[in-house]
Amino acid sequence: MNDYCEFDDIIINALKEDMPFCDLTTESIIDKSQISEAKVIAKEEGVIAGIKVFGRVFELLDSKTSIEYYVNDGDSVNAGDVLVYLKGKTSVLLKGERTALNILGMTSGIATKTSKYVEEVRDLQVSITDTRKTTPGIRLLQKYAVRVGGGVNHRFCLSDGVLIKDNHIKAAGGITNAVKLVKERIPHTIKIEVETETLEQVVEATQCGADIIMLDNMDYDMMRKAIKLVDKRAITEASGNVKMSEGRKVREIALTGVDIISIGDLTHTIDNLDISMRIL
Repeated sequence: MNDYCEFDDIIINALKEDMPFCDLTTESIIDKSQISEAKVIAKEEGVIAGIKVFGRVFELLDSKTSIEYYVNDGDSVNAGDVLVYLKGKTSVLLKGERTALNILGMTSGIATKTSKYVEEVRDLQVSITDTRKTTPGIRLLQKYAVRVGGGVNHRFCLSDGVLIKDNHIKAAGGITNAVKLVKERIPHTIKIEVETETLEQVVEATQCGADIIMLDNMDYDMMRKAIKLVDKRAITEASGNVKMSEGRKVREIALTGVDIISIGDLTHTIDNLDISMRIL
């Protein structure tokens, strides 16, 4: 058994979704005692993430399934590389195939994309982070894949960090009052982040004691001015429509001197890594 049990709820729900009562095809064709071998192959180059989560699918279906891993999370692979060798009940291999491949393809796709963003700014003092723009129910898995790809996790949920966004500011009557109200209610150990859209808001957020100032959808010149205004009194984070080679380019943003770049694209637009499983 591997030690990736933290993802069991996600896997079990996925299996229930794919097989709510039974697998009509497999159970009509395959004898329960039949044993088969299978190999899992990468069909394109990328970074692997979730390889043992893949294996965990088959362990949950039958703990006697034999699994041999040829790669680890974080490894780069090429088309044709064998990733995993499986041996077990044919029915188990067939029942778990799609769920396991969906997970591995998705997480590896996220890790691959994240690694490209990280590589683009590797020579600069900036962190690449994810956001909460994840698929409902599987955030834990997607944020894990970001870490495997070399990125950093932003807050996981609404309960583990303060981020005062535009609608909070509007409802509270301004940044200063919003920060004041938060400081009256949260422990001193929790940092406060404020989203800003103008230089005036940057000044206000800095003056009222924000720990992190998000520069939302600012152009490069405005970001440089904002960072100068903050003058290292707070951490600066750029966010909003960050891309690799179009629109707000990640490297151009990094060159402004910002500390963090948060990128929703890491998890809300996923190109699964192409991976297949073949019964031998």
